[in-house]
Amino acid sequence: MTLDAINKVVITEDGSSTLYNPTINEHYHSSFGAIQESNHVFIQTGLDLLVSKQKPIKIFEVGFGTGLNALLTYAWTRKNKIRTFYECVESNPISLKLAAQLNYPGLLNLDAEIFLKIHQDYEDLISISENFVIHKHFTSIQEIILPEGHFDLVFFDAFSPEIQPEMWTEDIFKKIALAMKSGGILTTYSSKGIVKRALKAAGFKIEKLPGPPGKREILRAVKSS
Repeated sequence: MTLDAINKVVITEDGSSTLYNPTINEHYHSSFGAIQESNHVFIQTGLDLLVSKQKPIKIFEVGFGTGLNALLTYAWTRKNKIRTFYECVESNPISLKLAAQLNYPGLLNLDAEIFLKIHQDYEDLISISENFVIHKHFTSIQEIILPEGHFDLVFFDAFSPEIQPEMWTEDIFKKIALAMKSGGILTTYSSKGIVKRALKAAGFKIEKLPGPPGKREILRAVKSS
């Protein structure tokens, strides 16, 4: 069965849409607000810290999903005029037809064609604008080979540890840490004990931060060396 047949478009409390997968009983974003959550966890807690970095920013996302984090990053590059390279993995991409049903472009006052372009052409380097280039890999974090010391920022946005425990392990975080620059930042919505322990074991210094509405805490982790 395809993701289009499984996933249902639902509206979250801030008016933005997300997808709900009833087979695993999991939303792609917080039901309290998809845009609100992604802005808080990934943009304000992570990307905004790099606004003074006057050279290209390299981002890696685990779990491209709906493409919301990528779209918010594109909007951020328009505002801040900082060239950004966005790389991600997704082993179960949604279709363009399903992506077109998500209301993010309208709520963010962005061109819907830009959002659809972000979803197109896996394995190709796509220049969305002068300041935003995206490269999506149709594979898993376990299978991809990552360059060492490459990324400034990581958005870790897999399904929850209860649904995808294999994603939230020490080995996965060690692999990601090797691909990050010294002082690189990883942000994620999960602050569960197993996640904190795995990040610490992988050599990250973690910081608990207030979460968005509906969530008490989130994590920001920094590669210490």
